[in-house]
Amino acid sequence: MFQSGTQRCKAHDIRMNQGDGADYEIPVPWFLLTHPRGNVIIDGGLAAEGLADPRGYWGDVVDSYRPIMTEEQGCVAQLAQLGISPEDVRFVVLSHLHSDHSGAVGRFPNATHIVQRREYEYAFAPDWFAAGAYVRRDFDRPGLKWHFLEGDATDAYDLHGDGTLRMVFTPGHSVGHQSFLVRLPNTGAVLLAIDAAYTLDHWNERALPGFMASAVDTVRSVGKLRALAERTDALVVTGHDPEAWPKFRQAPAYYD
Repeated sequence: MFQSGTQRCKAHDIRMNQGDGADYEIPVPWFLLTHPRGNVIIDGGLAAEGLADPRGYWGDVVDSYRPIMTEEQGCVAQLAQLGISPEDVRFVVLSHLHSDHSGAVGRFPNATHIVQRREYEYAFAPDWFAAGAYVRRDFDRPGLKWHFLEGDATDAYDLHGDGTLRMVFTPGHSVGHQSFLVRLPNTGAVLLAIDAAYTLDHWNERALPGFMASAVDTVRSVGKLRALAERTDALVVTGHDPEAWPKFRQAPAYYD
């Protein structure tokens, strides 16, 4: 588990109609899964390239979600500290294409990028209220290898065919959002909710998130994940939870 810095926002951006405008700082996680068939990056956090000119790169969204990170917190730099080169990554798997999750796209020359087709197509022509969340230069790159999933038709897609990493279709936060069920030999099941549930307040149905493509889909996707977590006895990792995140093992520590 890794973190590409934080974003400073308001509490109501994370918990709808709560917080009275108080400042709120959230972690920006991403993940690495090592596997005999190739290293897998899940998301990748923010793009380090944006730090030189945050407004020029990310746009006016920095007024609402201000990135706080260093170049050393970019995904390529953090992997280099572990001795993993860009050429060593076989897959970049994306929960969705919002800019705080797309920092690994195009940075790994041998990687196949896996995302929901619905998400990819929407990212090129989002509705006005969602446009600021997407930075086209992150994912509109020539020569990338893409593999598209098809929503419910490919739900529970098994990347390696051995149950180690399955994609769980969880629309709501974005139109093509997906979460991930990881199975590890000693830890067991780990459920990466990503932005299907920013925090345990969303997970426990105490609040809606401050941003959603669909409130109905958001609520139903959390219900789907809760049932999956109960069925698999999974360790649940929410997407941007400043209270829960520090309790997890973060690199160089790891789950196995």
